[in-house]
Amino acid sequence: MSVTSSYDETAFEDRAPIELPHPVRMRVLYAVMVGIFLAALDQTVVGTALPRIITDLGGNNLYTWAFTAYLLTSTISGPLYGKLSDLFGRRPIFLFGIGVFMFGSLLAGLSQEMWQLVGARGVQGLGAGALFPIALAVIGDLFAPSERGKYQGLFGAVFGLSVLVGPAIGGIITDTIGWPFVFFLNLPIGAAVFIAVWRNLPAYHLGGERPKIDYLGAVLFTGALVPILVGLTNKRGADWTDPAVGGLIAVGALILALFVFVESRTDEPIVPLELFRVRAFSVSVAAVFLAAFGFFATVVFLPRWFQVVAGASATESGYQILPLLGGLIISAVASGQIVSRTGRYRLLIFGALTVMAIGLFMLTHLEATTPLPVLWGWMFVTGLGVGPTFAVFTLVVQNGVPVARLGTATSNLTFFQQVGGTVGLAITGTIFGSRLLEELPGQLAAAGVPPEIGGALAGGGPGSLDALTGVGDLGQAILAAVPAGIKAQVEPFIPGIVDAIYSAFSIATASTFTPGIVAAVVAAGLVLLLKEAPARAPATVASPRAGARSADPTGS
Repeated sequence: MSVTSSYDETAFEDRAPIELPHPVRMRVLYAVMVGIFLAALDQTVVGTALPRIITDLGGNNLYTWAFTAYLLTSTISGPLYGKLSDLFGRRPIFLFGIGVFMFGSLLAGLSQEMWQLVGARGVQGLGAGALFPIALAVIGDLFAPSERGKYQGLFGAVFGLSVLVGPAIGGIITDTIGWPFVFFLNLPIGAAVFIAVWRNLPAYHLGGERPKIDYLGAVLFTGALVPILVGLTNKRGADWTDPAVGGLIAVGALILALFVFVESRTDEPIVPLELFRVRAFSVSVAAVFLAAFGFFATVVFLPRWFQVVAGASATESGYQILPLLGGLIISAVASGQIVSRTGRYRLLIFGALTVMAIGLFMLTHLEATTPLPVLWGWMFVTGLGVGPTFAVFTLVVQNGVPVARLGTATSNLTFFQQVGGTVGLAITGTIFGSRLLEELPGQLAAAGVPPEIGGALAGGGPGSLDALTGVGDLGQAILAAVPAGIKAQVEPFIPGIVDAIYSAFSIATASTFTPGIVAAVVAAGLVLLLKEAPARAPATVASPRAGARSADPTGS
């Protein structure tokens, strides 16, 4: 079977840059979707397994790094893989990514100490960084512009599904055959994806015959992002002026400025600066960066509210956000179909971001006594607004940039979405902690708690509040921490104390959605700057025929 480049630089054509028989395209699509599912699943499946892992391996001080290491390496490596796939082809880079991901999964399952698991998670993330952006780029390669929308929407659904089933899979496997199999399960599934892609996706690339690698740019890019992302992650437990926060961010910013200078003078930059002159790309990048504020806040803070205030288990809290994910999946798939059928997207995205802002505004009214059906309705509306941001912006970018830059542009879009979420969490985490400290004294006083008791509870600082807002029986936890001599005096006020803490916690949680409202409104305004056109391949780029090779599925 041969693969041909159908791209014509002299006319607008609604044809795929790389033409393959439809059955082969669908086999490739299903394979890369499973790969994306694995990568997304590993961000959530570990959550319910980690308490058991900590019990077996120790290293509680490294708890958050089991997540952070994966997110760091996957976020940073995404744009690098996207550029390499433009230069050397999608297939070898995707296969390399799935291979590294499987190797990291094997190391994670074999870990005997917590630092080994953290390192293995970093290796996993290094492989996962290739899967999502390259899978989206493959759709851009194999499907015509008018077809891409209905398939891009499926990836938003896959992402939502991974968030939904991840906690359950992690809990079931951990409770039955043991936590190492949370990671070992990736091996047979990853092997099947590897074989399917190797056999069906042709060996082609859209770059020049002698591609150049920007080694200096890659080093500077990594050197800038690591301190910035680590600093933003540290912000959840420290002040902006802390050297581990502001200091790292400042160092990263200086290296980033040097990176921009170097990239502006490089033939094949990791992040081509000319892409930002393309309105479809620059507007989409800014919009997904801002839209991530609200989405990440909901998937991080709502499950914690369900566990602390509503008394749900970790697994149950994952299912409580099903309305959010249901709305996301429905609107992601529907928006892709609508754009494919009509070729129009500006008003659709504007409306989606407006609905997202409305849903987040509803969530700012969260209280400890909010009925769950009402909260589910608010979440569903928010999810309806979020869904199209997963599907349509990728389509806008792929239809607006040169074919030879498709992988680079797609990977940068997903990169800025992830960074937007990280920045948003740093901001909302600060808002949550400060609002909780502000609200607790007043709530305790309103509940009739004596000033001397309320002052002791509210004046302990962030560390004390962490202990007071844990999961489980909060009343018993407070009594257990009270000195035996005054326990009898405190015990009658326990119900009021618990209610006050829950009220303050709910108000603090509700306040985390405000930045997302502002960001969604700004993003909606930016979308109006898009110059809409029916979905067609751009004509003002060099023909990739020189770089696209005729090949059979095995590359022979």
